[in-house]
Amino acid sequence: MDDLDAVTRLPDDFDGRVRLFPLPDQVLFPHAMQPLHIFEPRYCEMLSEALAGDHLIAMSTLTGGDSSGILADPTIASTVCLGRIISHAEVEEGRHNILLVGVRPARVVTELDTGRAFRMAAVDVLDDVYPPAGATQRGQLKSELLEAFGEVIPASVNAQQNLHDLMAGQMGLGPITDIISYTLPFTVEEKLRLLGDANVDSRATELVGLLRSGSVDLQSGSTVELAENTRDNQQFPPPFSLN
Repeated sequence: MDDLDAVTRLPDDFDGRVRLFPLPDQVLFPHAMQPLHIFEPRYCEMLSEALAGDHLIAMSTLTGGDSSGILADPTIASTVCLGRIISHAEVEEGRHNILLVGVRPARVVTELDTGRAFRMAAVDVLDDVYPPAGATQRGQLKSELLEAFGEVIPASVNAQQNLHDLMAGQMGLGPITDIISYTLPFTVEEKLRLLGDANVDSRATELVGLLRSGSVDLQSGSTVELAENTRDNQQFPPPFSLN
């Protein structure tokens, strides 16, 4: 088992209760890295508890209505992604930079009244499912996905080398779909749909369709960093999302 496998495993005593960190327009995926800047007192409390325990925070997506925090409990999407804190720095008193790596998607069953300042929920973790019926075609599906991905990423040496490494490597279809889904600028709705689909074959098929729909165009000067490359080379702190 490599270091990433260890990072993306849930604790043996995980009981399905998670700390929620809701943000607008943010969808985390397993195996992806997300930098965050935390400063609101309730989320500093959340961070302190996570660092003292399992280091887990569930990234959730605000889905509409009041996202300013004026309402106590703005609506969130039912699909969330558990993330593990792998780096933490207090940049000044009451302000923290952290780096999360996505661990597992999960479905919110119910929010919990715990008396804490931050929100918590009971969730069902979603495991990747590889249907036996798709086993013989999965290699071809992986090739189609990476080919479609290669058609939308910039023709830079680094991007194409990263793509070549993915094609030549042993990474499974599930993690590859997660990395591409996180990396590219799909809509929040599309990302949430991909995140919530535990069937790896159908998720990859949908992702191929999105890539070939013509809605993603990164060829005009944009850059793409694959998570496979980011794991080893990303500087800390990278650009941060504000809570």
